Order: sequence, then structure tokens, then C-alpha cells
Amino acid sequence: QVQLVESGGGLVQAGGSLRLSCAASGRTISSYAMGWFRQAPGKEREFVAVINWSSRNTYYADSLRGRFTISRDNAKNTVYLKMNSLKPEDTAVYYCAAAIVGDGPTTSSRYNYWGQGTQVTVSS
Repeated sequence: QVQLVESGGGLVQAGGSLRLSCAASGRTISSYAMGWFRQAPGKEREFVAVINWSSRNTYYADSLRGRFTISRDNAKNTVYLKMNSLKPEDTAVYYCAAAIVGDGPTTSSRYNYWGQGTQVTVSS
């Protein structure tokens, strides 16, 4: 079993930045693809970004590419999401997830483990 714990969320003004962290425990995530998703109030959970096990491949939602950066440190069993130029529409609960199979899945059903989420609120 893998436990994932997100941190780094909070309240930020539009145009600001945040870095989310996702710390894994229970077993190493070094062979897993790791993804970030988000869910805004009243909306479905949506894909944000994914990074493959080696960090060689990353993929982003089209609307977020250029503002968000996903990275990982396998030695620390941790994945990060750096978010720049934040907008009010980025307000959501952000979740990290681990996929045992796949190099860079973008659908939530492909993920095996989920964190509890961290709230990001962007004020205008």
C-alpha cells in the first residue's frame, strides 16, 4: 500500500505562486507514474499533470501548460507541482495520485492510490 499526503496549499492572490508537495510512504513510488488532479466546487475532477517514473516524460492539461510544472524526487519519495501566475479559476482541491501501470496516464481511473487533497484558493 502507498499512502500519499499533499501539502503546500493555501490562499494566494491572483498572479502568485504555490508549490505543492506530495509525500509518499508505505513503499517507494520510484517506478510509478505520478499525477496531479484537481476538483473545483461543483465540477468533476480534472487532470492537471503527470510525470513518468524517470522524470523523462511530463504531460500537462492544455490550459495549464506553461504555468504549472511537475517534478519528482525519487530519493525523497516526493512529487511536486509548482504553480505560477495563479488565477481565480485555479481554485480547487488538488490531489496527487500514483499509477502502478502506465508511463503517463491522464485519466483518473488509471490511478491506484490517491492522497486526501490540499485546498488551493486564489483570490482576485
